[in-house]
Amino acid sequence: MTAHALSSTPNPTEGLCAVIDRAYRLRPGSCLFPYTEPHWLMKPPDALGWKAISRNLGNGFMRFVIYGAGAVGGVIGGRLKEHGHDVVLIGRGKQLAAVREQGLRVESPGGSTTVQLPIVEAPHQLVWSAEDVVLLTMKTQDTSNALRDLKASAPGGVPVVCTQNGVENERLALRWFEHVYGICVMCPAGYLTPGVVQAWSSPVSGLLDIGRYPSGIDETAQAIAAALSASTFQSEVRSDIMRWKYGKLLMNLGNAIEAVSGSPARTGPLPALARQEGVACLRAADIDFVSESEDKARRGNLLRIGTIAGQSRQGGSSWQSLYRQSHNIESDYLNGEIVLLGRLHGIPTPVNAALQRLANQLAVNGRPPGSVSIEELLSHFPSDLRIP
Repeated sequence: MTAHALSSTPNPTEGLCAVIDRAYRLRPGSCLFPYTEPHWLMKPPDALGWKAISRNLGNGFMRFVIYGAGAVGGVIGGRLKEHGHDVVLIGRGKQLAAVREQGLRVESPGGSTTVQLPIVEAPHQLVWSAEDVVLLTMKTQDTSNALRDLKASAPGGVPVVCTQNGVENERLALRWFEHVYGICVMCPAGYLTPGVVQAWSSPVSGLLDIGRYPSGIDETAQAIAAALSASTFQSEVRSDIMRWKYGKLLMNLGNAIEAVSGSPARTGPLPALARQEGVACLRAADIDFVSESEDKARRGNLLRIGTIAGQSRQGGSSWQSLYRQSHNIESDYLNGEIVLLGRLHGIPTPVNAALQRLANQLAVNGRPPGSVSIEELLSHFPSDLRIP
């Protein structure tokens, strides 16, 4: 990342909105920052973030554009901002309104904090520079539209980091952008209430290993890993990042089971059956993936999931999508990835196909997570399927 000058020093006759827009590289008139509200003007300078504003008006440095302000994006953006990095969120709906009004609250077993950071609704509301790095943190079903909007305003050379589950995002991004990276996300995060996200692991918020797509490492990957590692995450640079993401895909095949029939179903025999299908498909496609022992060694005891305000984590990302009644779910790019490979290579995938179909039915119909009993779930599988 090269340093560059961002405009000149502030003009004392500028309005507060104009100063903030320019300092945080927002389009003039966006003023999408809570600092302009009267109650914020009563805050002391440090709370207002004037140090950051002054710094941004001087020499440039890496800015993290977190595209998707939900669970993972909120936790990563919040932690980076909390530890002194330049961050802007791109969000929508109730989350956008809540963060604008009151900031982003990051809760964890180790304590909670509220960070004030700018948030916009779309990429075109930002003034882009050579120091920007985009972290895609939306679900895969939203990636295509997000990339189309990003391409319309961001420079083609901007690094795009797919901080998402599944393995399709990197391929989509590479059609539009030259410098694409993957992050293997091991970050137990939550987003159920607008303006609030949970980092369920403490003191390490998550493991976020990174590498270039399709393979390799470079200085940008190393810089991003260093920033994450200094912000409560552990991040290693890997030349074979997709091998790790395919390993994570196998683990994520159980997300739909949890979403459809609740967390207890995840401890039954179905996750192993879904994984068996996944392993068979990856091997048939000659796709390498990390073993369970490698994954276990990487995790070690780093992720320590605790309680927040006496409450335990209820469910993962797919479970949360049903809880929020978002009417879409990522199963098409998790279980559906295995179904696709199975059809391409002649491998039967009845378990993953049923899970993909059921998860979508619940999402479209607005049904809550865990609303299908295990007995009903099993009735959707072929009668000759052998279930231990």
